[in-house]
Amino acid sequence: MSEVDRISIYDALGGGAVADTLLWRKCYGGVVILIGSTVVWLLFERAGYNFLAIFSNSLLLLVVILFFWAKSASLLNRPLPPIPNLDISEESALLAADEIRLRINTVLSTLHEIAVDGNLRTIILVAFGLWLISFIGSLFNFLTLIYIGVLLTFSVPILYETFQAQVDEKLIIVHKNMSGVLKKADLILQKVPVSQRKEKKAE
Repeated sequence: MSEVDRISIYDALGGGAVADTLLWRKCYGGVVILIGSTVVWLLFERAGYNFLAIFSNSLLLLVVILFFWAKSASLLNRPLPPIPNLDISEESALLAADEIRLRINTVLSTLHEIAVDGNLRTIILVAFGLWLISFIGSLFNFLTLIYIGVLLTFSVPILYETFQAQVDEKLIIVHKNMSGVLKKADLILQKVPVSQRKEKKAE
């Protein structure tokens, strides 16, 4: 793959604040997320705390603090808690709904390819993906899996950006080999019904 065809990982991630955080160009956000996720994982996975109990107790403590802060502010002529208006704009809701709709349509089109079109390549890829998810899920519980996902999210993009040329070369080779295998499998499956028909006619 030439330098012209290669897309930078920064542009692929959107080129904004998310890309800056994932590629460690703004270290503060990445450090906060990693420390927070590590603390949450240690609390729930290693210390054995219950997520629902901690969540409800934290909310209760926050509500009590805000209530007494607001009451004391009115009595002592101090500023109220600096809480912005908590509402979701219609534009944000429409963007989220549109994104969810696109994801659902992608899943439905994949199911259509498998059930109606009988696309061998799609069913092999879906079966392999589901088997891989099932295998990985059997090794870890859900919270550990999310924590590993966070760690990979903050390590894979920066590693890929550093070694992009070498990784792209290997991925191209793997893609060519997989395409060849799937084409051969398609040809084999297309030939089987024809041979069966010839045998029936000969009988």
